[in-house]
Amino acid sequence: MDTLIPSIITLPIKQIPSGCHPDYKLAKKYLPYGQGAIVGFGIKGGKGAGIKFINSVKLASHLANIGDSKTLVIHPASTTHQQLSQAEQLAAGVTDDYIRISVGTEHIDDIIADVKMALKESQR
Repeated sequence: MDTLIPSIITLPIKQIPSGCHPDYKLAKKYLPYGQGAIVGFGIKGGKGAGIKFINSVKLASHLANIGDSKTLVIHPASTTHQQLSQAEQLAAGVTDDYIRISVGTEHIDDIIADVKMALKESQR
């Protein structure tokens, strides 16, 4: 994955603090490497690169829902949050460079290859 890093400018990592959810201890026990399948990151090149990334994926689908068995990608600034002002988008945590991936059940190597290819295309 280290070859992806030059195309990524931010990678926010958010964790749920212990005690905030009644099943936190179970999640830590059964999912020791982390919970959830949503990945968000900022891409070099801002909105234009974000749109290119979305248009370049082949395996993943460009859909706004999450939690599907298929890998889904979205660029919120140009889709789900486009009706908001820049200030409202920022208040919602949406920046022009933000990409969200809901990881599906496809083989991880296929997902990584698709993301790598789309990142490469986004930087052209």
